Amino acid sequence: MEACGTAHFWARELVALGYESKDALCFTASRHREPGDSNTMREFHRRWLTLPGNVRGSLIALVASLVSVLMTSFIKHVGQSIPVVEILFIRQVLVVAIISPVILKNIDTVFTTRVLRFHVLRGSLSVVAMITGFTAVVHLPLAEVTAISFARILFTTILAVLFLKEIVGVRRWSSVFVGFIGVLVIVRPEPKNINAYALLAIASALFVSCNHIVMRKVSQIDNPSTIMAYRSIFLTLVMAGPAIFLWVTPTLGEALLIAVIGGMMSLMQWAFIQAFKVGEAAAIAPMEYSRLLYAVFIGIVFFSEAPTSWTLGGTGIIIASTLYTLHRNVLKTRQKTPSSP
Repeated sequence: MEACGTAHFWARELVALGYESKDALCFTASRHREPGDSNTMREFHRRWLTLPGNVRGSLIALVASLVSVLMTSFIKHVGQSIPVVEILFIRQVLVVAIISPVILKNIDTVFTTRVLRFHVLRGSLSVVAMITGFTAVVHLPLAEVTAISFARILFTTILAVLFLKEIVGVRRWSSVFVGFIGVLVIVRPEPKNINAYALLAIASALFVSCNHIVMRKVSQIDNPSTIMAYRSIFLTLVMAGPAIFLWVTPTLGEALLIAVIGGMMSLMQWAFIQAFKVGEAAAIAPMEYSRLLYAVFIGIVFFSEAPTSWTLGGTGIIIASTLYTLHRNVLKTRQKTPSSP
């Protein structure tokens, strides 16, 4: 019987009549649940945590890559009528609004830095990379511009040698050379095939790589909130002038879509951070190539863009080259890591 005052009264009465009374454990009554409503999320979370870190990281990276391509697709759509710099400016305003709680929470220290020149340099590189990259997105097939963007890994290898004094062996240099052959296959730099927007896409990949090199230096000195605050505010201020000069008042639908772009940017960055937090870089990085599959599908379905054999062939060469570069990086890291006794 339930262990409460009323139960004990009736227990005594029953014992007086010759019956045996026993106390039972008390359980809290739960509310009525519809079928499928009971602890579904808790069970999903439990099973999610049982997956290996690399599997969880890879799945998160696949979702982040999808968000990245969707954001790019929305920019391509809105960019047909709204200037790219205006889209980027509005997006940056939304990003600043999203991160403002972090800035305000650390207002006393968030702008303290010993390398202001690096923050200015990184912001300038980001402006050029964004404007060139998204201008290419608006005018090139989605699959082609996505494929060219993979060249940034190759550019990063070269820049790391020049500015970070990293040592690159013959095999990694060969991989870089093969990767650039893949870029040339996609671009086909003949007078009749040359495309200025393809050159903008390559320039964007180069400036993104430069940005990564500066980021490596800055991240060793300043904390993430300082890096994030300087970049976001710098981009917003620099893009404000051109955006106002070229301003085209968006429709309600375009304004909502630009707002979604800003939210997706923050979601994508958060997702990639979480992916690299739970998984190893060597396992997560190749997942970014799923962007090409997403881009091909979205390009065909929504933009009527079928990738050419040149694009697919060059992409295969770039992916093979960069995967080999990642493999060599992993081997180099393991050789530097002392084995445990």
